[in-house]
Amino acid sequence: MELSLYQIDSFASELFEGNPAAVCPLDNWLPDELMQLIAGENNLSETAFFVPKRNGFHIRWFTPTSEVDLCGHATLATAFVIFNILDYHQNIIEFESKSGLLKVIKDDDNLILNFPAQPPTSCDIPQEIINALNITPIECLKSEDFIAVLNDESDVQIVEPDFEELKKLGLRGVIITAQSKKYDFVARCFFPGLGIQEDPVTGSAYTQLTPYWATKLGQSLFSVKQLSARGGELICELYKDRVLISGKAVKYMEGKINV
Repeated sequence: MELSLYQIDSFASELFEGNPAAVCPLDNWLPDELMQLIAGENNLSETAFFVPKRNGFHIRWFTPTSEVDLCGHATLATAFVIFNILDYHQNIIEFESKSGLLKVIKDDDNLILNFPAQPPTSCDIPQEIINALNITPIECLKSEDFIAVLNDESDVQIVEPDFEELKKLGLRGVIITAQSKKYDFVARCFFPGLGIQEDPVTGSAYTQLTPYWATKLGQSLFSVKQLSARGGELICELYKDRVLISGKAVKYMEGKINV
């Protein structure tokens, strides 16, 4: 069986920036085991699979080791493929997903993710986070991930996590964040339990970070930098119970796979 496969740099305006994702269009779902093998072979943080349905598409995401409930950058990559390669002529795409209805809006060369907000709640700081970061956060919260709030942007930059310690935690991953001078806030994201040590740009993290910083800073619109090696810039907006996450994408590769 021959399938199309695209690799897209999400949250990037140029190649080799942002977060690369694989996108595999399907007519019908493949067996879960096969989709997991394809994602493992791709060895990117996420591979997105989608099938058409009435009035939209159904989307699923796989890391190299497991399926996840929500992924921002691979949804952005999928929307880029649908809008720019598959000649979809509407300005809004609706995706059915494990996290409910997701929308992507095309605004010139910007793509705007419309995702459900996942406000975090305050929690005690797990000792594993202190051990892993070698720094004590000023605040800790949890939602889909643990969120460790650090005192300063420079603290976020210099952290070298102990990933084995982070693997001991029960949630999807750990996000570290701090207020910024150039941006409203910065972040880094670690998911070693999913086979991803540091994710370059993590759209779904901002469904948690945006509600948090809206409460702390008293605003709803944010300019954000994810401080990974590749780096990525995002515009995030809290709108009622949704988060709007805006970015660009660039095609790196397209080809065929035989499975």
